[in-house]
Amino acid sequence: MIDQILTAWQVNNRVNLLLIDHIDDKGMRCTLSTRGGRSVVRQFAHLHNNRIWHLTRRAKSLAADAHLFDTHDEPDRHTLAAALRDSAERIEQLIRLASEGAPGVRTFKRGLIPYIAYFIAHESHHRGSILLTLKQSGHAVDKTIRDAIWDWDRV
Repeated sequence: MIDQILTAWQVNNRVNLLLIDHIDDKGMRCTLSTRGGRSVVRQFAHLHNNRIWHLTRRAKSLAADAHLFDTHDEPDRHTLAAALRDSAERIEQLIRLASEGAPGVRTFKRGLIPYIAYFIAHESHHRGSILLTLKQSGHAVDKTIRDAIWDWDRV
């Protein structure tokens, strides 16, 4: 079972990285907000920061030395992808340790699977927002990529 949970988490992160690779630089700076809301790149940075925020509260040792983006940072795609790979590996370690009942590692009261479901749902929500922002800003991601993010047997 733990291998399947880890696979779901890894695929979720690969979907994020796939999108980053297929959004042009102008698209990364798009936002629908008129009041300073997150651009596409800042939404991806938020995913990373959210992961680290949870680690600092639920598995403090796994958050050690983790980079956090400032609220208005707009990292380049290489820095962003590297941060997401790093935080995904840290969450993967949390999953392994939590499944073993390691001391100092907590998840939701309802357990590990709801906790990972939360992460995937949260990140999926932001991917949907990103895709809508890109579409409405005239920078829609190619249909093959939009379809590919749902083909979890291949991503």
